[in-house]
Amino acid sequence: MKIAHAETSKNKPSHYRYVILLMVFFSIALNHGDRATFSIAGTDMVKSAGLDIVALGYLISTFTWAYVLGQYPGGWLLDRFGSKKVLVTGVFTWSAFVFLVGFSSAFDNVWVTRILMFGFIFMMGLIEAPTLPANSRFLAAWFPAKERGKASGFTTAAQYFALVVFLPTMGWFSYHYGWESVFWFMGGLGIVVSLVMNKALADTPKVHPLVNSAELEYIQSGGGLTNMKVTHKNDDSAKGYTRKLLTNRLALGVYMGQFFFTVLSYFFLTWFPVYLVHDRGMTILKAGFVASLPALCGCAGALLGGVLSDYMLKSGFSLSAARKTPIVIGMLLAVSMVICNYVDSAWIVVAIMSLAFFGKGFGAMGWCVVSDFSPKEAVGLSGGLFNMIGNISGIFTPIIIAYIIKDTGSFNGALIFVGVCAFLNLCCYLFIAGKIQRLHFPGEHTDSTTITGEPDASRS
Repeated sequence: MKIAHAETSKNKPSHYRYVILLMVFFSIALNHGDRATFSIAGTDMVKSAGLDIVALGYLISTFTWAYVLGQYPGGWLLDRFGSKKVLVTGVFTWSAFVFLVGFSSAFDNVWVTRILMFGFIFMMGLIEAPTLPANSRFLAAWFPAKERGKASGFTTAAQYFALVVFLPTMGWFSYHYGWESVFWFMGGLGIVVSLVMNKALADTPKVHPLVNSAELEYIQSGGGLTNMKVTHKNDDSAKGYTRKLLTNRLALGVYMGQFFFTVLSYFFLTWFPVYLVHDRGMTILKAGFVASLPALCGCAGALLGGVLSDYMLKSGFSLSAARKTPIVIGMLLAVSMVICNYVDSAWIVVAIMSLAFFGKGFGAMGWCVVSDFSPKEAVGLSGGLFNMIGNISGIFTPIIIAYIIKDTGSFNGALIFVGVCAFLNLCCYLFIAGKIQRLHFPGEHTDSTTITGEPDASRS
């Protein structure tokens, strides 16, 4: 049944797409805030289970293993059941498991504590898996190409917003009420947000009554995939798209770039406050507040990177140049974190990390590129593959960093490792990905609209 669209004015488009953007922002902020719990509560958490810092690396890796395993089925679920249903259900359910983590130490038996702790963390990662692919699907459906860079930058800023807001808050909770309270706070907040999202979200602008015909036309004419539908495709169709994507140079280059980019994400999300405590002698309360400063710079970088990309596209630059320029600049700035190995002052370290964090945000265009090139019938699947391959590095990164700290007694080697991965990310976009354009595989039904700066592609 078609829903009549609100007609406040035939000439002035409504702006409900920004409400959708805000809901996606909140879901990503929660997603990354939940991961940041490890950086604040993790050390005391593993101690309560009779474990050491290497165990913290394995605990984070457990989350990532589950997160990776959930990417492919998560992308398939998005294409089959729609973004809203999968995302809202996911936010509610994973938040319930976050809340339960706070009770994992309620038993006297240390082995029960360990099993519950690792089990709840595994379920968190598994259910959070479709969040970012859902983001890509919403951007593709609700935004024209010329606004997609800013929209992607805004949603990427949610990662850093989460650290700016949640790290000091979680540091305060942990310091005053113990590590368990961190998980109770984040889990309860997520449950509340999921209820709000259920009222506000819609899969496409065509099915929301608060989107008028002018906004719908604006989105559609600019290349928004407003005809995106629940597909009910069979497993063979999904396998076919998977094979084509994984053998396509553009898709493979972007996916590989995300593999290296995710190393930076896991360092800043899960290890940076630990670095401030371990190598720079700060208390966990102070580290929580100090770590929010570079995160604020990362937030600014994400917003400015998206603005630059869309400005370049409107100014006549190709889609490839508009998307790749912020990536190259951002990753070169991120490499600057290695300089911290040669600096003694804690505040100079924070300043350098702020620059590196700004660069990470500025160059975080991956999800925007996924929205730009993914075939219309497999946006969720493509986003799932992108996030799955990206987060494979998240399985090993926490363990590698943990062993570097244990074997060398410092984070120096870890910073070099992360900096090299930032450089390899830009190499993937420059030398492997090639031209960024919408993929249309043989036999696929295509829209009649063409996006400025985004020519059709039929190669596979």
